[in-house]
Amino acid sequence: MPLPRINIRTVIAFVHDLAAAIFAWWLAFAFRFNFEIPTLYLTSLKEILPWVVPVHAVVFLWFGLYRGLWHYASLPDLQRILFAVLASAAAMPLVLFMLQTLAGVPRTVLLLAPILLLFIMGGSRLAYRFWKEHRLYGKKKPESSSVLVLGAGDTGISLVKELGRSRQWQVAGLLDDDPAKHGLVLHGAKVLGRIDELPAIARKLGISQAIIAITSSPSDRRRSSRAELDRRRPDRSHRNRRRAVEMCAGAGIKALTVPSYDDLISGKITVSQIRTVEPEDLLGRDPVVLDNEGLHDLLAGKTILVTGAGGSIGSELCRQIAKFNPGRLVLFELNEFSLYSLEQEFQSSFPDILMAFTIGDVKNQARLDQVFSRYQPAVVFHAAAYKHVPLMELENAWQAILNNVLGTYILAQTAIEHAVEKFVLISTDKAVNPTNVMGASKRLAEMVCQALQQPVSGCANKGSSVRSQGPGFVMVRFGNVLDSAGSVIPKFREQIKNGGPITVTHADVTRYFMSIPEAAQLVLQAGVMGGKGGGEIFVLDMGEPVKIADLARDLIRLSGLSEDEIGIVYNGLRPGEKLYEELLADDESTLLTPHPKLRIAQARQIDKGWLADLLKWLNEHPVLSDEEVRQQLKKWVPEYSSRETILSFREPGEPYSDVAGQTPQHTPQ
Repeated sequence: MPLPRINIRTVIAFVHDLAAAIFAWWLAFAFRFNFEIPTLYLTSLKEILPWVVPVHAVVFLWFGLYRGLWHYASLPDLQRILFAVLASAAAMPLVLFMLQTLAGVPRTVLLLAPILLLFIMGGSRLAYRFWKEHRLYGKKKPESSSVLVLGAGDTGISLVKELGRSRQWQVAGLLDDDPAKHGLVLHGAKVLGRIDELPAIARKLGISQAIIAITSSPSDRRRSSRAELDRRRPDRSHRNRRRAVEMCAGAGIKALTVPSYDDLISGKITVSQIRTVEPEDLLGRDPVVLDNEGLHDLLAGKTILVTGAGGSIGSELCRQIAKFNPGRLVLFELNEFSLYSLEQEFQSSFPDILMAFTIGDVKNQARLDQVFSRYQPAVVFHAAAYKHVPLMELENAWQAILNNVLGTYILAQTAIEHAVEKFVLISTDKAVNPTNVMGASKRLAEMVCQALQQPVSGCANKGSSVRSQGPGFVMVRFGNVLDSAGSVIPKFREQIKNGGPITVTHADVTRYFMSIPEAAQLVLQAGVMGGKGGGEIFVLDMGEPVKIADLARDLIRLSGLSEDEIGIVYNGLRPGEKLYEELLADDESTLLTPHPKLRIAQARQIDKGWLADLLKWLNEHPVLSDEEVRQQLKKWVPEYSSRETILSFREPGEPYSDVAGQTPQHTPQ
C-alpha cells in the first residue's frame, strides 16, 4: 500500500475525504427518503457508518490520493478518485453482507452514495484549486510585466496557461494569423488580432515585451540527392518566427522565447526559463531524435576517451556522453585552463561518473600510450584539431598539417594497438573541395582514417560478419556551430557591445550553422550507426545555408538596435576563405541512413600505399614554409586549390581584399 508523506495538509485532506464519505452515505439515505429517514433505517445507518470510515480509509490510501497537492488537482487526480470511489462502492456491500447488515440498506443508497462521494471529493478539489489560483494569480500584481504571446497554437495555449500561474507575467492577449481564432478567449487571454498588428496593439496597450510561441511542424528531413540539399527551404513556422522577431524589432518590443517548444507542449517548461531570442532560434531546425538504445549500447559502462575535450564540440560531447553513464570518461586536452574549467564543471554536474582529466598532445606517442594503457578506452572521439582558417593559412600551415594529419594518424594507430572498438573523427565541411590549409588538413585526416580501416572478413554463419582487427573508423562532417570558440557570434556580440560596426568579410558569404548540442548529438548518433562496414564519412543535414550578413542583421535586431545605430562593414575575404561551403565534393554522392539528419558520403577509397607515402612526407620534413605546404597539398589532396589571389602581401592594419578586389564599405543606410 503506497503511504503518503505525513504532513498537516495530508492529514487535513485525509480527514476531509473520510468526512465526505460519511456525509455521502447520510445524504444518500436522506435523498432516498426525502429527508425523512424512518427510525428503522436511521438505526441501520448508525450501524453502517462505523464501517464506512475504515473501508474508505484503506481504499483511499491504496489508490494514493494524497501524493499530490489540491492546488495542482488535474485529470489524473480525478481519475484516481474515480477508481477509488468505484472500489469502495464494490467493497462496502461486500463488508455489509459479511456483517449481515446489508438487508437494512436500500439498493438506491448503494448506487447514490458513491455518486455523491465522487462529486464531493472531486468538486472540493477543483473548487480549492480555483480559489487558490484566483487568490494568487487572479489579480494583476504590481510587480508583474504585461506581455503579448505571439501564436495561439498548442504552444501558445500551453504558455498562457503556465504564465497564468506566474507572479512575474501578466498576459495582455495573444496574436495569431488564423482569422478563426480572433476573438477567442484561451485560459483567460483573448486573441486580439494578427501578428502583423503587433506594433499597433502593443502601442495601444502599452506593451514592451512579446513572447514568440510559434512551433515547427514535423517534417521529413531525408534527402535523396545532392540537389535536394540545395533546394531545401525553411518551413512556414521558421519564416513566421523570423517575421515575428523582425516585427518586434521594428516596433521596439523586446522579443522573448522559451528554450524548447516541445518542452512547452509536454509541460516540462517553467516560466523561469523564458529568455531572449538567440540566433539559433531562427535557424528553423527540428530537434534531434536520438537512438537512445543504440547510444546506451555504445557508451554505457564503457571507457570513453574524448580528445580536444576542452573545446566547444569536445566539451559538449563529454556532457552528452555523461548522460549515458559511461564506466569512465577520459578527457584529453592540451590546454591546461580549458581542462581545469571542465574539471570544475563536471565534478559538480556528474559527481557519480568516474573521470580522468588528462593533459597531453595527440602528436605525443608516449603520452598516448600511457593514457591508453592505463584506461583502455573502448570508444575514442577525436575532436582535437587546429580549426581557425586564416590563422592556419598564414605562418602556421605546417603546424596545421602536423597537428590535424600526423596527430590523427598517431592517435588512430594507438587506438588500433590498444584494441579500441570505435574511432570517431570530427571533420568539417571545409574538407570538401578545400581552398584552405585547414580544410585540406581535415580531408587528409579523413583519408588517413579511411586507409587505416581494416577490412571486414566473412564469418561461417550466413549473413554475419566479423572484423578482422582494429576499430571501426567513422568520420563526421558538419559546418559551423553557433557560439563556438572563435566563431562569428561572440565576435559580433562584442562589436555590438562596443557600438559597432560589425565587420563581415563579404556581402554574399554564406555558411552552414547548427547549435553545439545538436552537432554533438549527431556526432554520437553517427558513432552508433558507423563502423559496421568501416570507414564511413557521415554528412550531417546542416539545413539551409545562412548569409553571414543576415546573421549580423539578426544579432543587431535581437540586441534591440537598428542598422542605423550599428553599421556593417565589408572588409573582404580572409586568407583561405571562400564565399560558400559545400557538404559534398564534386565526385561524391550520398546514401540514405535510418536517421533523417545523417547521410553517408561515397568518397573515393584510399589504399595503404598512399598512406605510407604520406607518412614519409610528414616525417622527412622538420618544417615547411606556408607556400611549400600549399604547393605540396595539391599532390596529396587532388581537389584542393589554394586561393592565391587573397594571399597577397598587405600592410599591417590594412584590410584583406576579396577576390573581386572590393574595397571595404559600409552597408547602405
